[in-house]
Amino acid sequence: MSHRWHFFRAGGVDQVSLRDGADLTSLDQLDQKLWVALAMPTKGVDVDPATLELLDADKDGRVRVQDIQAAAAFIRGTFKQPDDLLTSNDKLQLVQLKDDPVIAAAKRVLADLGKPGAVELTADDVAAHTKAFAETKLNGDGIVTTASTTDAELSALIGEIVDSLGGEQDRSGKPGVSRAKADAFFAAVDERAAWLAKATEAGVSPLGDRTLAAADALDAVSAKLDDYFTRCRVAAFDRKAADKLAASEAAFETLASHALSPSDPELAKLPLAEIGPEARLPLGAGVNPAWAARLAAFAEHALAPLVGPRDALLPADLQQIVDKLAAHHGWRAIEPQSCATKLDAARTRALAAPEPRAKLFALIEQDAALADEYAQLAAVAKAVLFQRDFGRIARNFVNFSDFYSKQDGVFQVGTLYLDARALHLCVPVLDGAKHAQLAAASDSMLVYCDVARGTEKMQIAAAITNGDDDNIFVGRNGVFYDRKNQDWDATIVKVVANPISIRQAFWAPYKKLVKVIEDNVTRRATDANTQALSKIETAGGEIAHVDSAALVPTAAAPAPRPVQKIDLGTIAAIGVAIGGIGTLIASVLGLGLWLPLALPILISGPSMVLAWLKLRRRNLGPILDANGWAINSRARINVAFGAAMTELAKLPPGSQRSLDDPYADRRTPWRRWVFLAAVVVLAGAWYVGRLDNLIPEAIQSTTVLGTEAPLYKKLHQPVTPAK
Repeated sequence: MSHRWHFFRAGGVDQVSLRDGADLTSLDQLDQKLWVALAMPTKGVDVDPATLELLDADKDGRVRVQDIQAAAAFIRGTFKQPDDLLTSNDKLQLVQLKDDPVIAAAKRVLADLGKPGAVELTADDVAAHTKAFAETKLNGDGIVTTASTTDAELSALIGEIVDSLGGEQDRSGKPGVSRAKADAFFAAVDERAAWLAKATEAGVSPLGDRTLAAADALDAVSAKLDDYFTRCRVAAFDRKAADKLAASEAAFETLASHALSPSDPELAKLPLAEIGPEARLPLGAGVNPAWAARLAAFAEHALAPLVGPRDALLPADLQQIVDKLAAHHGWRAIEPQSCATKLDAARTRALAAPEPRAKLFALIEQDAALADEYAQLAAVAKAVLFQRDFGRIARNFVNFSDFYSKQDGVFQVGTLYLDARALHLCVPVLDGAKHAQLAAASDSMLVYCDVARGTEKMQIAAAITNGDDDNIFVGRNGVFYDRKNQDWDATIVKVVANPISIRQAFWAPYKKLVKVIEDNVTRRATDANTQALSKIETAGGEIAHVDSAALVPTAAAPAPRPVQKIDLGTIAAIGVAIGGIGTLIASVLGLGLWLPLALPILISGPSMVLAWLKLRRRNLGPILDANGWAINSRARINVAFGAAMTELAKLPPGSQRSLDDPYADRRTPWRRWVFLAAVVVLAGAWYVGRLDNLIPEAIQSTTVLGTEAPLYKKLHQPVTPAK
């Protein structure tokens, strides 16, 4: 490796620095294991689609390491100073180029745009010229459309091929025909033409052009004729079978129950004519009306030309017709099925001639001959668009320096304002369920929002990396601003819960406890209210339906049992219990005066440890992988950086603030309760003697309580001798 690299530390990963043009043009020497990303999609990123299309060489919708390296090689051979590409610029100066063919193509672009003396190109210039070139009749892609020629016959041929095989998209966006598509079409035409030529062989067309009509007429009645003559042969075998093989009375009763027509399907199921051993099918009167028209066509197109006019059809006549049309049926059975099948014989023979394909092939070659010219124009487009976009792409692919310097990564789509916060880490979502399943591995708290602006709709995922989750729930509304600063209505539809900060983890157990208490109190109050209303409704119903007998005085009902209330003694007992529990914990753990500090640690410690572990693993990678990226390393979002990704509401510097709130709730004297709790804990600790070694002898528990002090009794407890 000849190039010497410099690395910086960000997101817990060593990332390569892109300091100058030498770093850019040497990317083919950088080990892929050191790239932050290995692939990214061409959709859902904040880069001009035209630039991404130029990078995506194989047009699979993804930009890979090899595409970036190929672009770096192009820059090395095209630009005098590759350093220029590290700063985005919408304008490309011709003096920046060193490749003569590209310079010549750039001058041609300017001349075609009516700027022959200009010395700089813009992305708009290139886009306008590319569009104009693509819409010309011949544009160098080897695909021709119906608009590529003024020859009406050739244009019609191109249209036939597109209709038969489907078109390929021309640079103009219209469907067209390539050489491969044309070859496939003419191969099918030649195959069909060869099949049509066999129609002239002996026996294939006994009636010439009328043979097809005769064969079709026979096919239309062949199965029904076989059925009729078979029934007649059975009747000749046994005359008793004639009645059974004819239509049943039940069938005629069914027909008699509704209006009939020659197209009635039930009528068509009946035999062609009366069954008899003579096997003589009349072709006039006595024929099943459902088959009369088809039999008439058979007699006209097949029977009369091949056998002669007949009033009735005999089995021998039918066999003679079948034999004479056997070769024709065999020929039709091998008809090739292809895109040329729907062409009639005359059109097939015309297209099989050499002239139509020669004209089409020549037109395709004329178009393909402009490929080099288009390649030079594409090189100009690359130079202009890479000048503007490649540096930014590299800073969001080779490394994530843009993201970690808070200049917004290309994967960020805007800012979500929600719950007095600005969430900057917002990414697009194409498949919400799939994205949430993979992005959950990021250990970040995510909210999925449906956003809408008029009739436009999309979904985003936003990471909450600062603050708390007290007011984050499904259905909450916010406002999303995209990169164009357009506002969208946003509604939370899914929440992936994860720790946000150590501070949040500390208070989480207490908030959960308060919520459980609130839920229980609410549920019990609701139940009590329901029971009270039920009793009132019952009593009201009884009063409304009282009769005269109920007015007779009765014994007084027993007075309701008074509701038991908690008296002061119970409250005192609870206080003593709390003090006892505190004393027990203090005695077991030996915490003494440190108990007030130890209790919060015991309660919140596990939650804080879990949060600390998850915050250390909080990673951008899975969030981007869920969008089609291939992230090659961890991209951590630590607490400090998370605070920048989620900004909390703050008063502007220099603002004046008045704390007088006429509608403020009455403050709870929490300080008083904390003081009383501390006094109870200290009193319990003094009572059991835990403070005796910390306070003067005159106020120690053994001095004040004497022999009644628990510590005195413990110290002077007689020792029971061992047995």
